[in-house]
Amino acid sequence: MTLPSAHDVALATERRAAGRLLLSHPLVTSVGPYADLFPLIRRHADWLVKRFQQVLGYRLLVDTSYARLFKAGLGAGAGHRLERSTGTAFTPRTYSCLALALSVLVTAPEQMLLSHLVADIRAAAADAGVMLEETNRAVEKRTLVAALRQLINWGVLTETHGSVGSLVQEEGGEALITVDREIARIIVSGPLTQSLDGADLVRRAADPGFGGSRTYVRRMLVETPVVYLDELTDAERDWLRTRQRREAQAFSELLGLEAEIRGEGVALVDPEEELTDLHLPGTGTVAQASLLLVEGLVERLRPAEPGHPATGGQLVIGVAVPDGLVDELLAELIHEYGQRGNWQRDYLEDPSSLRKAALDLLSRMQLVAPASPLRSTGHGLPEGYEDTVPEGRSVTDVLGARAACTDWILLAAAARYATHVTERRPAGATPGIESQQELPL
Repeated sequence: MTLPSAHDVALATERRAAGRLLLSHPLVTSVGPYADLFPLIRRHADWLVKRFQQVLGYRLLVDTSYARLFKAGLGAGAGHRLERSTGTAFTPRTYSCLALALSVLVTAPEQMLLSHLVADIRAAAADAGVMLEETNRAVEKRTLVAALRQLINWGVLTETHGSVGSLVQEEGGEALITVDREIARIIVSGPLTQSLDGADLVRRAADPGFGGSRTYVRRMLVETPVVYLDELTDAERDWLRTRQRREAQAFSELLGLEAEIRGEGVALVDPEEELTDLHLPGTGTVAQASLLLVEGLVERLRPAEPGHPATGGQLVIGVAVPDGLVDELLAELIHEYGQRGNWQRDYLEDPSSLRKAALDLLSRMQLVAPASPLRSTGHGLPEGYEDTVPEGRSVTDVLGARAACTDWILLAAAARYATHVTERRPAGATPGIESQQELPL
């Protein structure tokens, strides 16, 4: 066996770095925060274009000043949300302002006053039948500013003189804005011209096209924390189980990801911890409370003898969380750790807000999930989607693998985040929390 040359190793390393950057930041510009790596994308553009298309069915456009990876969706409820600088998720109103601003900016002059841009957005809203509150209301101003700041982050807008924040900070605040119309035109990646409405756009964007099961499962693997078997159709489960070892090698070579293959599903793990917008364990009240909550849920609900249908066992992907258990555990955690630690006062005074934030984080990590229809039952499939298993082949039975008739379900990967709590009490110290990974449910 011939070992790869130093040149081949360096080439593969550069391509992997460029691919990882595009996967986590689908829009990279020559003057943006990753400008130093933009030449790397340009250097390997042909290879990257071909590989993203072959592996994930993603179109990559590399220009002299930007690179745009046009990702496809995974269906309703599977998107990566946008957030304000405070970490607060965009509201539907913020997304509306963002879409209206883009509709104006694709044909806007190269430079314009902030007040003119706001007036054009309001006119576009009226044309579209979207009701916007008066812009002299503080809450409406903050919503609009959040949308404009996102466009600044993407490089669509540049604050040439003044700031878009003056819309909130000053009465009659003004700024001069420079517009990059070309980047504005490539922001939206879905099939806008073919879609009847927003829901139809989400459905069409999730259609893997000719790639079918292969392309959809690959997208699930790289875009979600974990792929559970009951989130796949029969054909998708068949393809994954027959190809998972080879796919693990392919993703390792392309993106440096390691596959963890379990009876309940598959997760791609990034040893560098770069290709994620979610972190657990983490710092802050929500992350600490979420980690401790998972530990409590796993301790209470871990099934006694999970197995696999291939060996005559019962596959367990999710177990029901009894009503009131989350509130009970959080109350105990607040009493034991929150009052003596540095947990945010707002959460201590309003446990319901901590409950909401913790469950939101855990559900985005796919450690818990609200009860809802699954793809394995045909939910959310694009029209005409092919789901035929080759004759004579059997697929893993996932019927009953996830509990039903409950508000929340604890999922198998949660057990990897079960914690052991260690209290250290030197004078004046607060309790310490250590995390240890365990086996799945």
